[in-house]
Amino acid sequence: MLLALALVVWAVFWLSEDVRKEAQLRAGLLMGDVATEVVRRQGASERAADFIDVPLAVREVGDGIYQATGVANVQVIVTSEGRVVFDTELTTQAARQKQLLDEVTGDVPVTHVILSHSHQDHVGGTPFWTREGVEIVAHREFPEEQRYLRELQDYFWFRNRTLFPWMPERPPRIGLLAYGGIEPTRFVDEGAPYVFEQGGVEFVVLSTPGAEGADNISLWLPQTRTLLSGDTFGPIFPQFPNIFTMRGEKIRKPIEYIHSLEKLIALGQERVVPSHRDPVEGGDEIRAGLERIRDAVRYVHDEVVAGMNAGRSVEELMASVQLPPELALTQAHGRVSWAVKSIWEYYGTWFHFDTTTELYPVPRSAVYGDLAELAGAQALVEKAREHLAASEPVHALHLLDIVIGADPSSRPAQRVRREALERLLAEAESGLRNSYEMDWLRYRIRLADEALAQGPDGP
Repeated sequence: MLLALALVVWAVFWLSEDVRKEAQLRAGLLMGDVATEVVRRQGASERAADFIDVPLAVREVGDGIYQATGVANVQVIVTSEGRVVFDTELTTQAARQKQLLDEVTGDVPVTHVILSHSHQDHVGGTPFWTREGVEIVAHREFPEEQRYLRELQDYFWFRNRTLFPWMPERPPRIGLLAYGGIEPTRFVDEGAPYVFEQGGVEFVVLSTPGAEGADNISLWLPQTRTLLSGDTFGPIFPQFPNIFTMRGEKIRKPIEYIHSLEKLIALGQERVVPSHRDPVEGGDEIRAGLERIRDAVRYVHDEVVAGMNAGRSVEELMASVQLPPELALTQAHGRVSWAVKSIWEYYGTWFHFDTTTELYPVPRSAVYGDLAELAGAQALVEKAREHLAASEPVHALHLLDIVIGADPSSRPAQRVRREALERLLAEAESGLRNSYEMDWLRYRIRLADEALAQGPDGP
């Protein structure tokens, strides 16, 4: 891989653009093969959404619309005057996807690269598709979203890798693998879509923020009533959206998302082509799904606002707000209770107005040792077992946090903690099956196993 990167660096300075692009592509193919082998050796049985198992292949998903599948999808619209690319995937898979798409669609000029948002699995392959004169289209907020994601890369990397263990141990910072550096040549603003015609095909790039961040855009092809949605609806259609993302990032704005959904409902799509998983066909099915997502988000939002005005705590609302049967949606990706907390804190901020200690840099864990000393570690562990017996695993975890916070080597506490985590995982697997929740619980179980593998029994 180092040789491939060296080749790219040399090519950048000394060779023509065509040769540079060929060198980039060859380096990308090599990096992708190496990364795939690493993932295969490590295994990836515990991860969100199972994206890593999606094969690299090309399929036609509409008239002149081709899609290369993988962790994320790359879409190419072929016209008589060139190709338009929508999303470019992870760097480690993008070169192979481009090679496959070139074989099917012909290695004809690319005129536009449209980026649905700034996440790496949608923009990582951009260098392979662009050259001088190619229009790079993104939302007006794209540079700011890219900036903060890059500046906080180390912080977010650990969180992402916890949920996606197949990721490298550290974020890559050199060459093609480094995140950031994309400079759009055209921006799309709210209320001002970018419309262009090419080879008899009309393209309408719409601002659709809210679902996957402030810089989300979608591509509408009115002649075939096809919407290339990026992550506007998430990986499952229809689903409750990921207004809150457990791995971090800014809170997504619920009302902004509702407005985006209303804009898309008015289009009357017959086909939706997302940048993860499979297309959705059928105007009636799509409209019903969009309306249900919109109404579900509106319902949760309004319930949170009403609860806040009534003086109810965020925990009370997390426990009580549920979708009515007519608005039921899968919560495998986004979860209602987490959206409740996200909306509450979006409006009410981090200070919940119920305890003075939130105002000061002294966490509750600072007194765990005192509590364990006063109550006795053994008594706390026994009480935790009682909560488990009463099917209250979260209550048990609160007590065990005190014991383990005071003495991480307490094997009795670690054993009960593991049992509580296993109980929560079983509930998640038989309930909402939220992929992020399940992966987090598996991660915490691994930590408990590591702790149990060390040292003799404690108190």
